[in-house]
Amino acid sequence: MDQEPLPSEGNAEVRIVAATPEVARRVAEVLRRCFASSEQRSYPAGQEGGTRLHLTIDTARTAEPARSWLATSESATEDHAHSDEV
Repeated sequence: MDQEPLPSEGNAEVRIVAATPEVARRVAEVLRRCFASSEQRSYPAGQEGGTRLHLTIDTARTAEPARSWLATSESATEDHAHSDEV
């Protein structure tokens, strides 16, 4: 299986899965208040009208509260992927 390329240094790819588009947009808005980000891309998720939203955030260009959180957090030493993630 081909692996997706990693984002460039300082960036993170974020995928939000929610039951409705509005919930996904609210979560994306919170992230945008903390980080510079790309334009979001949304896709259908599931047969009940769910939404999958993708955006790229720039962790090098942070605002409060992300700046203070990042300054005090430590990197995890191992990956913590969900069982359904590749």
